[in-house]
Amino acid sequence: MTEHASELFTLFDFEEPARGNMSAMAWEYLACGAADEITLRWNRESFEQIKLNPRVLVDVAKLDTTVGLLGQTLPFPILLAPVGLQGLYHPEGEIAAVRGAGEAGATYVISSYSTTTLEKITAAATGPTWFQLYLQPERAFTKDLVQRAEAAGCRALCVTVDLPVLGVRNRMDRVRFAIPPELSCPHMTKDFTGFPVTWDDVDWLMSFTKLPVLLKGILNPDDADIAVEHGVAGIIVSNHGARDLDSTPATIEALPRVADKIAGRIAVLMDGGIRRGTDVLKAIALGANSVLIGRPFAFGLGAAGSEGVTLVVNILRKEFEIAMALTGRPTISSIDRSVLWPAAS
Repeated sequence: MTEHASELFTLFDFEEPARGNMSAMAWEYLACGAADEITLRWNRESFEQIKLNPRVLVDVAKLDTTVGLLGQTLPFPILLAPVGLQGLYHPEGEIAAVRGAGEAGATYVISSYSTTTLEKITAAATGPTWFQLYLQPERAFTKDLVQRAEAAGCRALCVTVDLPVLGVRNRMDRVRFAIPPELSCPHMTKDFTGFPVTWDDVDWLMSFTKLPVLLKGILNPDDADIAVEHGVAGIIVSNHGARDLDSTPATIEALPRVADKIAGRIAVLMDGGIRRGTDVLKAIALGANSVLIGRPFAFGLGAAGSEGVTLVVNILRKEFEIAMALTGRPTISSIDRSVLWPAAS
């Protein structure tokens, strides 16, 4: 796969090989967070502060990691999040990534900022695909894009709702980031820099799409409650990879407040900071039905193409299974907050 393959044991191990294969501009775009990157640090540190409370003498000879989600049965609760401009990280871009996802058995969420058309991506897919959507000012353009996603076989729409404007990204500014002329984003209108989506826009979308709709970018429990009222199928607790508004809480910190408000009425997913199988366990314990990973699989793509993506997913999946076994949780349904060590009062 790569000369570094024998040294790739953790998701962190993919970062340096990926960096070595990318331009400095591509690396800064992928790795950066907003402003002072406080939230970017918190996304990891908050996971590290959560302790586990293992049980022993439980029969974990057989583990069941399957989960039902929006009419799909997933073999494990890990999806590949929408990551833009994958053509920056590998010559085959999204095509290599979706092939790697399929080989690992993971659902792949196509980004609106993909550098390949969704039809070409879904044609290369061997597993399920979803489509991440930016609602754009031209409604006819957006509606056509949604209908293309439906026709191409995408199984859900993830609507990004936390980007009315682009955030402060100083690391990108310092390298004078610009999309190279050889790459294009066929699903985006020219010069898109964010769009203030409202609940009326969500209602408009749901009035014609045949796909289940998830709102991506929910941190506030009150917004989660309103999302249920508007009939969406799920929400994704996300701070946009800590890329836009600095000083928002880590997603794993926001997750239990949102999940408690949802109270099982719709699906709850989360992304942000996941690097270990124990992180997946903690997220499920705090109310997530499934998680998404973004930068980790993009690092895998940069390091070793489709095989790197597959290996990233397989490592995380195996670590998750080990975490289940070592905490005495043989099924997804057996993972609840009792698997977490009580916080000091």
